[in-house]
Amino acid sequence: MSVPVLTAVAEPAREAALVANLDGNGHGIQVVRRCVDLADLVATAAAGLARAAIVSADLRRLDGDALTRLAVAGVAVVGLVPPGDESAERRLRSLGVSHVVGADAPASVLAEAVLNAVTVGIAAPAYAVGDPMDAGLLSSDWIADFVGDIDGADLGEPTGTVIAVWGPTGAPGRTSVALGVAVELAELGVDTLLVDADVYGGAVAQLLGLLDEAPGLAGACRLANNGSLDSPALAELALLVRPQLRVLTGISRAERWPELRPAALHAVLGLARSLATVTVVDCGFALERDEELSFDTAAPRRNGATLTALETADTVLGVASGDPIGLQRYVRGLTDLVDAVPTASPRTVVNRVRSAVVGGGNAEAEIRAALARFAAVMDAHMVPLDIAAFDAAVAAGRTLPEVAKTSPARLAIRDLAASLANVPTPKRRRWRRP
Repeated sequence: MSVPVLTAVAEPAREAALVANLDGNGHGIQVVRRCVDLADLVATAAAGLARAAIVSADLRRLDGDALTRLAVAGVAVVGLVPPGDESAERRLRSLGVSHVVGADAPASVLAEAVLNAVTVGIAAPAYAVGDPMDAGLLSSDWIADFVGDIDGADLGEPTGTVIAVWGPTGAPGRTSVALGVAVELAELGVDTLLVDADVYGGAVAQLLGLLDEAPGLAGACRLANNGSLDSPALAELALLVRPQLRVLTGISRAERWPELRPAALHAVLGLARSLATVTVVDCGFALERDEELSFDTAAPRRNGATLTALETADTVLGVASGDPIGLQRYVRGLTDLVDAVPTASPRTVVNRVRSAVVGGGNAEAEIRAALARFAAVMDAHMVPLDIAAFDAAVAAGRTLPEVAKTSPARLAIRDLAASLANVPTPKRRRWRRP
């Protein structure tokens, strides 16, 4: 039985010759439709008429989203590139197309590639979503190959680590902690990249006094979705705000969340491992996958970027607000976090700790007791409330080390950063009368 195949080749003459050589010549495949453009290809694949597709690298609007929809429809893709065009082949492979054949290859070679692609199969998506990672197109091996193959340069295995900063609803101070940790890591001499991946509207740019309309993370995700993201492009988008600290600013308006596709963010974070020693990601709060309940077909997930960051991270910092309501939300949120990302084992950071919320008693002791009792959290890092220092930093568009070096909150975050980087905590200098 022949394998039904679709074709979508930009040059009609080349496609006609390809179909004539393949169809009915005993190669085990049958061309069931010659698609005129990408929309025709995706629609035909969704109808279940084929198991494979031969797509040329120069097909208009071919990107990660389109390949995802083909994967969701169960259609394996074979890429067709001009002879000797290494950049086209590299782009297709960066998009997740593992079977790439030259346009001048014999029909038998192309047919074998199609049969191999169908035999390997396509990993079924865990849920109905419209992004390549959920369709099984991205993996750690793909990331390593993509990073190591940028512009033909041998960058080696990515060695950087990723820290995701998450917290439940209620604004417990995720961005403040993420920014503080990133700044303190840079102060300790660690090359750091801060990524604002909050899909409900990032605030890192505003806190640092940067232009919030800069491309930043959205631009990096667009390049990754088109298969053209490389190390120089990522370095250019990541603004150098302090020595050893780069920032990928987030989206300025919540309605722009579709720009932060999970698969594209996965690729960006994979490449970030080779750009910085530590990448700190400021995540959103929501973890629900409610989109799959609203759509019968592939649909983008608003919370997919948050889940992707948490799944990719080597370390997860869970931020709780140091008051009864904030702690209650955090305890409940931990259950949701473990359900959504079973591999996550968050380190708890309690922010805005003050004695007033416990009636003037020992706030740290009572918070530790509550977390141990209700969430089995035995080790939590405390960050005291310092409204004056944070207000001064926000007003000046600067960081805590610049406006309040001796702030208790700043010193607590510095200790946290030192423990994350596994470096000694700088000794605090004592003031002496001259």
